[in-house]
Amino acid sequence: MQRFIKQNFRWIAGGFALTFFASFGQTYFISASIAEWQAAFGLSHGEFGRLYMYATLGSAACLPFLGRLVDYVAANKMIAFVVPVLASAALLAGFATSLAPLVFAIFLLRLFGQGMMTHMALTATGRWFHTERGRAISIVVLGHQGGEATIPLAFSIITLAYGVQAGWSAAALVLLVFGLPFCYWAYSKPREPHLASAKSARPFRQVRSWTRPEVVRDPVFWVLLTGVLAPGFIGTTIFYHQDYMATLNSWPPQLFARSLVVLSVTTVAFALLTGSIVDRFGAIPVLPFSLLPLSTACFVLSLSGPPVMLYVAMVLLGVSYGVSSTLFGSLWPEVYGTAHLGSIRSVTVSAVVIATAAGPGLTGTMIDQGVSLPKQMLYLGGYCLLATMAMSVAAICLRRRN
Repeated sequence: MQRFIKQNFRWIAGGFALTFFASFGQTYFISASIAEWQAAFGLSHGEFGRLYMYATLGSAACLPFLGRLVDYVAANKMIAFVVPVLASAALLAGFATSLAPLVFAIFLLRLFGQGMMTHMALTATGRWFHTERGRAISIVVLGHQGGEATIPLAFSIITLAYGVQAGWSAAALVLLVFGLPFCYWAYSKPREPHLASAKSARPFRQVRSWTRPEVVRDPVFWVLLTGVLAPGFIGTTIFYHQDYMATLNSWPPQLFARSLVVLSVTTVAFALLTGSIVDRFGAIPVLPFSLLPLSTACFVLSLSGPPVMLYVAMVLLGVSYGVSSTLFGSLWPEVYGTAHLGSIRSVTVSAVVIATAAGPGLTGTMIDQGVSLPKQMLYLGGYCLLATMAMSVAAICLRRRN
């Protein structure tokens, strides 16, 4: 692994940096300012939640159109466009004096942060690596974990000392001073993919490159999407309702924060493990097993019990996060080729963004209608089992097709 990273440092580090700095558009970062914005503009939790959902859904609607540019524009030139826009959105979020600019800023943060930064990293990595694609993606996606562990903490320290505007100004400064030049340099030289590797047990096989219209007409694609959407939808739901879940189970308020360490460690370990498995056997054989840990986590959270149950669920959720992040990053180029990968991935990223936006709203509405969260977790666990069976059939179809 060390030799692999050394030989491919600029491309691995560039992808890692993009997913790391994508944190500025993630909910776990933006949510640190929600209380301040609610107080400034006189919004309730529900009112701000709806505005946030609308901004996120708007960004998801734009992703298929903006995301396809990575198939036609050089990666470093895309970075020169995306990173400054993300930095400008951070400044707008910090200094917005009315509601309309704030919502527009959140829209830009979600589109260019959560959406485009991650999209560029995974598309370039999927295109530039072939037989070692699993390992490469498993390292690149760890930028999300690094950002989640450090950026919100640094932001909170700055805002406590100097205020929210200083925190968002620092975010913009970091993006322009560190993120932009490093990522631009890293991606200024495209990597020539190797067609053979001593570490890979399977020979490289040339895959026909599908166009996006062909992919969206492929029934297997929509079956695969049922699995892709599950981790984001369920994970966002769990963390959005963490206070409610803690109250139902009489857990201490800080329990979820402590359990994040378990989640992060497990995610990292299984992302790297899955990368090695994908390089040896391919992404398709892993499909039938990818959602089983997530299903079990849902069943665990559907039960009332002591705090240890949350730690068990976080381990299982971390396994699912680690497996799915590497698996689905590797799957699309393996199944549909790399020539139109940006256009294809932009559809899947858009769908994931919609799922993460819809999860808290739909489950919250069901709670208001009298369907308890534990019962919903039971339903979601059942959905994962059905999706597992569907993806098992999809895996068989893909093996026959290939």
